[in-house]
Amino acid sequence: MLSIQRELGKNTLVDMSYIGNQAHHLLVLRELNPGNPALCLALSTSCGPFNESSTRGPLGPAFGSDTGETTIGNSNFNSLQITLRHTSGPLQLLAGYTWSKSLDQSSNLGEEVNPLNPSLSRALSAFDIEQNFVVSYSYQLSFARLFRTRNRFTDGWEFSGITHLTTGFPVTLINYGDNSLLGAEPNGINNFGIDEPDVVPGTLAINGNPRHGQAYFNTALFSDNALGTPGNASRRYFHGPGMENFDMSLVKNLRVTESKSLQLRLEAFNVFNHAQFFGPSAVDGNISSSTFGRVVSAAAPRLVQAGIKFTF
Repeated sequence: MLSIQRELGKNTLVDMSYIGNQAHHLLVLRELNPGNPALCLALSTSCGPFNESSTRGPLGPAFGSDTGETTIGNSNFNSLQITLRHTSGPLQLLAGYTWSKSLDQSSNLGEEVNPLNPSLSRALSAFDIEQNFVVSYSYQLSFARLFRTRNRFTDGWEFSGITHLTTGFPVTLINYGDNSLLGAEPNGINNFGIDEPDVVPGTLAINGNPRHGQAYFNTALFSDNALGTPGNASRRYFHGPGMENFDMSLVKNLRVTESKSLQLRLEAFNVFNHAQFFGPSAVDGNISSSTFGRVVSAAAPRLVQAGIKFTF
């Protein structure tokens, strides 16, 4: 980590940081008795997807698929992080921006690594977000100055909010088939096998407005992996829809007596009711699914709530 702080005037502070880390010997799942794709293809009639028992090794065909835990995983993370703090009279503002990238071979135990070459499973982390901007603010409303009188009704008003703008999570490409002939089958702990789709060069044509029901990316580029190969598409290499969210609140603090006070709150989440197609599973990356490439989930629409708090 390397950080530089700079004061801009007496009320503003900027902090710029590089933050990075590397991790080694991470726990991942790996098929310990994989099939032999070349031998399976040579046998042809007696060997195929989900039927590689006669070619498995080194434990041999009697053991079948055997998924084990091994500490061969690694990851790295690099980021630029900028924070701005400003206080001026009735205004308080805190803004943060992060530009980052995270890579790993497996983001969780549901993702098995390629048993013959674990480096082929290296991809964007499931939680990778390229750009993330958050600003929170609070402003004491001066109704006393506006109405030129100070009393319990003109004092105690506060407007605050949080604005969150971010790029999306990576789209995880899934292929439940076994065309790789490695026999690395999901077993309830590892939710996915190691097969990935094949992809041909071309424009992803990311759809910036998935509300119209069109695919989020160009699905014509993808197909089932060729027999005997794990698929040439990376598990994750492009991102899903981002988020543009505004939460706001209006608060009135009313002192009833010296020891008793009342707080009235009006809060709105997703104030402008933007469709938020944000989340790690927002886009269906399963090539076998009828909704492959489409946005299949969305965050909550606008929510407004009111509350009263009595302190005594």
